[in-house]
Amino acid sequence: MGRRSNTLLVLVAIAIAVSSLVACGPSLYTFNIIPASQAVEQARQANAAEHAPYEYFYAQSYLDKAREEAAEANYQDAIRFAERASEFGTKARDMSRRRMREMGR
Repeated sequence: MGRRSNTLLVLVAIAIAVSSLVACGPSLYTFNIIPASQAVEQARQANAAEHAPYEYFYAQSYLDKAREEAAEANYQDAIRFAERASEFGTKARDMSRRRMREMGR
């Protein structure tokens, strides 16, 4: 009976571990999508569509793709796309602000 109890405890521990890992995907996605959304919004507000169109387009496209992948529960891909959206959104915002300063706006 002792051996059966140990096996049962191991199985329960594995089940708990697996279920907690499954829950990590949405949490990590949320942790990454919020700053990505903010970066793209800041780029939009900085007029990046006009002053840094390629970077802004990439940021918006990556953000859209991240949301699409999350909707299909592909959280690892969604996280990667959200990270790229954040990177390009920040780059677009910074480039746009720099170009506007150079133009005297």
